[in-house]
Amino acid sequence: MRLWLIPLLIIKLISATPTPIVLWHGMGDTCCMSFSLGSFKIFLEKNIPGVYVLSLQIGNNTVEDFENGYFMNPNLQVEYVCEKLAADPKLSNGFNVMGFSQGCQFIRAVVQRCGHKLPQIKNMVSLGGQHQGIYGIPHCGALRHETCDDVRKLLNYAAYNSWVQNSLVQATYWHDPLDERTYEANSVFLADINNVRTVNKTYIQNLNNLERFVLVMFDNDSIVQPKETEWFGFYAPGQAEKLVSLRESKIYLQDRLGLKKMDKAGKLIFLSTPGDHLRFTEEWMIKNIIKPYLSS
Repeated sequence: MRLWLIPLLIIKLISATPTPIVLWHGMGDTCCMSFSLGSFKIFLEKNIPGVYVLSLQIGNNTVEDFENGYFMNPNLQVEYVCEKLAADPKLSNGFNVMGFSQGCQFIRAVVQRCGHKLPQIKNMVSLGGQHQGIYGIPHCGALRHETCDDVRKLLNYAAYNSWVQNSLVQATYWHDPLDERTYEANSVFLADINNVRTVNKTYIQNLNNLERFVLVMFDNDSIVQPKETEWFGFYAPGQAEKLVSLRESKIYLQDRLGLKKMDKAGKLIFLSTPGDHLRFTEEWMIKNIIKPYLSS
């Protein structure tokens, strides 16, 4: 073999390798069990031969991973994941990220807070994320019914208490449209990553460095309230009935997060699918997500 051909072959091999994918699971789930996100990891590996899929485990084992989805402050989780991704040599040539439910806003925080410190994050896929928060929690994943009731009570009456904000994950993206001032002042996670209090230009730049930001809403979602938060929509301030779309919202009109710029550049992709929260067919996933955004 001629020596001058070796660099060309190396380039060809690198370009033929699928872009790695990082997954962040939702509330009440874990990274790797066969009945949870582990089966989706296998599904991706089957449909994208040779792809490296990292399903994030937050903690030292699946028990910790499950518990941390309820009780580990997202700011600490994001910091943990940033360090984990930076240390993974298999991600050194860039990667895609994919979030499920609350994992969507957490992986978005990774993009915004440490994207400039990591290899290129190419595409982000958000499946049922709560990007403008939630105002209601009808189901609590795998928690027992009594515990779920306790969670609801805490969120309804004390979501913005500092102890609750730092002890209950779901409180950090609780968004009370009847009390916007308290939300803006005391939300330790969502108000920050949405640039509500101040405009962090690093967040904007890192998010705009994505090639595509794909937002998937589930049309019959009974878990997330309102479901429009999956497309960055939410209730108009001061009431909990009228919904405001992303393009009508303050975050877009003032371009506080760079979403308007991304939209104009064709980087924002809005998809919807029939069904309840995180319910989709394999055929839909292959056609609408894997082939256009994850296969290259």
